[in-house]
Amino acid sequence: MPSVNLRHSVRAIILDENDRILLCRFAIPKPVGTVVWAAPGGGIEQDETPLAALRRELREEVGLALSTDPPHVWHQEVVAPGHASGYDGVVNDYFLVRTAGFNPRGTLSDDELAAENISGLEWWHPQEVASYDGPDLFSPRDLATPLTALITSGVPAGPVLLGL
Repeated sequence: MPSVNLRHSVRAIILDENDRILLCRFAIPKPVGTVVWAAPGGGIEQDETPLAALRRELREEVGLALSTDPPHVWHQEVVAPGHASGYDGVVNDYFLVRTAGFNPRGTLSDDELAAENISGLEWWHPQEVASYDGPDLFSPRDLATPLTALITSGVPAGPVLLGL
């Protein structure tokens, strides 16, 4: 059986005092016009721990410094060639970060963010995610369900498995 080359990433479910979630707007080049709203984060570099990667990504993308190790709340594996450029799929580990609302601005320039397909950052109320009926996608696609469970039930005993 051939080996599968998966991109390993970390993501932060950043919730403010009003339970709004901070999402990145990814303008995906193919197919043209695809927009996906996803939690901030990104790939784990060689010899980097997941939490070190999370700290780096949050500084770069949203300007948030973590003072503690956040709990690991979700795990997602998507095996689908073409889902991530150069990979057969992705593995995303999500960590819960509670913070006061802030104006997100990381260390990356607009051009550097655009090179990562990030074209905006926005706070969303869970109800806005649940009722959204526009053309954009969420990652995971049914973000509203695990997000609502996380807010109402708190940190799970172990990471919840997510689909696409």
